[in-house]
Amino acid sequence: MPGRRPFALPDYNEGDPRPVELLVLKNTVDTLPFTKMHSLGNDFVMLDGVSTSLTLSPEVIRRIADRHHGIGCDQLIVAEPCADGADFFMRIYNTDGSESGQCGNGARCFSRFVREQGLTEKTHLQIQTIGTRFTLSAGTEGEVSAELEAPIFEPEKIPFRAAEVSVGYSLLVAGQSLRIGVASLGNPHAVLLVEDIDEAPVTKTGPAIEHHPDFPERTNVGFVEIKDRTHLKLRVWERGVGETLACGSGACAAVSVCRRWDLIDDSVRVTLPGGALEIAWPGDGPIFMSGPTERVFDGLWLAH
Repeated sequence: MPGRRPFALPDYNEGDPRPVELLVLKNTVDTLPFTKMHSLGNDFVMLDGVSTSLTLSPEVIRRIADRHHGIGCDQLIVAEPCADGADFFMRIYNTDGSESGQCGNGARCFSRFVREQGLTEKTHLQIQTIGTRFTLSAGTEGEVSAELEAPIFEPEKIPFRAAEVSVGYSLLVAGQSLRIGVASLGNPHAVLLVEDIDEAPVTKTGPAIEHHPDFPERTNVGFVEIKDRTHLKLRVWERGVGETLACGSGACAAVSVCRRWDLIDDSVRVTLPGGALEIAWPGDGPIFMSGPTERVFDGLWLAH
């Protein structure tokens, strides 16, 4: 695949295009080409840190992610070189400036981004993050599949404070005992069942569980309604972000926990507010996810 042309702005005089250079001064970004992408409404600002090295402060990340005064996104994702045998390092930032170890929908957008950016011609990629390594496979018409490492259920590896491994735990939240499952897909997840997904207390219970002391690094929180053994509905309160229209790693966590509870089959459609993902997990080994990606627009962010 040929590389994309450099992003350009019109000249102030005659409209002649001039390449825009990335300026990094005193560890702050002054001029930053970006691409806006989404999967099922879970949206991302994608940055090329391969062609030009980037240093982003938490303040800059928060400003870029701000939907009123910046570009706006659920996560900011930077493509970086990787010296550890993977094709790329994917650096993921939440809107509060914290770094995340996994983002399933962002990973699938990442596959499309690096190819359309001209950074690779490969359709199958090995990706490393601070939390995990996984494989991405590009399909047709924006479809991308991800093969993620096997879900982790050992409490100390999530991390989650518990005496031993169990398929379910009791968590005291605002005086109420909630039954949850926990898993890590490179980032921590708590999963709980609800009878009606539309009435789930996502904005109330989500942040209470995210900041619960039994999750020392905080956690994502998935609210699941089981429709049948091949279909579940899901809403996710994302750590450091809030509720999003979709969450790929959250969908995988929900399927892995519900599969351990023997509530669903190996292959499941997960319907989120923004659309549906297909998830497959036989009960051990890697977990597979597939769904659409969209490139929305390219732009230039100017610090001010």
